[in-house]
Amino acid sequence: MAPRRAINQDGSSMNSLDTEVLTLARQWVSEGHTVHLATVIKTWGSAPRQAGAMLAVRQDGRVIGSVSGGCIEDDLIAQAREGRLPATPQFVTYGVSQEEAARFGLPCGGTLRLILEPLSLPGWLDRVVEATAAQELIGRWLDLRTGVSTLGKAHPGETPALSDQQCHFVYGPHWRLLIIGANQTARALAQIATMLEFQVIVCDPREEFTADLSMPGVGFQPGMPDDAVGEIHTDQRTAIVALTHDPKLDDMALLEALKSSAFYVGALGSARNQSKRRERLKMFDLTEEEIARLRGPVGLAIGSRTPAEIAVAVAAELVAVRRKFEDERVGGVTGKPARED
Repeated sequence: MAPRRAINQDGSSMNSLDTEVLTLARQWVSEGHTVHLATVIKTWGSAPRQAGAMLAVRQDGRVIGSVSGGCIEDDLIAQAREGRLPATPQFVTYGVSQEEAARFGLPCGGTLRLILEPLSLPGWLDRVVEATAAQELIGRWLDLRTGVSTLGKAHPGETPALSDQQCHFVYGPHWRLLIIGANQTARALAQIATMLEFQVIVCDPREEFTADLSMPGVGFQPGMPDDAVGEIHTDQRTAIVALTHDPKLDDMALLEALKSSAFYVGALGSARNQSKRRERLKMFDLTEEEIARLRGPVGLAIGSRTPAEIAVAVAAELVAVRRKFEDERVGGVTGKPARED
């Protein structure tokens, strides 16, 4: 179940990197600029960016996004200014030889394969920008012969892939974060997590905390926290963080979260309070293994004190746990296009 409404009362936005790149690329095209989109399709070795990383470049060298540490960007900018970027979708590989890897600043053994495409048929951009801004996952299939794009559903874990004469891309968040509580720490964490490609959902039944809340692009799940864990269909790509400092709310959510398949469950509070919380949780139908899943005090130990610092610590731990989870799993399977753009 999707969040019932977005907390977006001031018209501003907290955009993911996908949305930022595609939004500005769409603006450039609408202004009459020649724009190319570069997307990492596959990497070998210690490549600086993962598959799916994007960069948009204008004919005058203006860029948004990144596909490497900078040297490949410099090469693409030079090609754009000299009018040497392709008129049809084409593949380009960087870092095949040691000489080229050194030239483009790639790590030892690192290789990137990109697809470069002119945005001369940009109709798909509107729908993709709309979807990613709403924190939805969407797939695009690019016909390498015609340059025509087809849009359809995508699934978490899917990665860019080649199939016959098509190239498959996935945009939007592959991960979700349910935050229990709508305080300052939650606001800071929501902003950081959105940029980290999480779909962020907030649950707080206290009207005093949500009446004037503004979290652009963040979903709001009404009701009690324990119900929210089930209603959003928590899965292995969901993280749950309790931040209210109110045991009546935090513990209710944790009782359900620790029994779920969420890849990360954490709660705010000192080590002493966490010890008390674990004792309380033993009074319910949780196993020792389930209670041991609780990360508390939540976040990496960086000496954080302010809401923003705590949010940074939590976000850093989320990234570390997510990366470990990704490294232990095999990539998703590419689906098939569902509709024409």
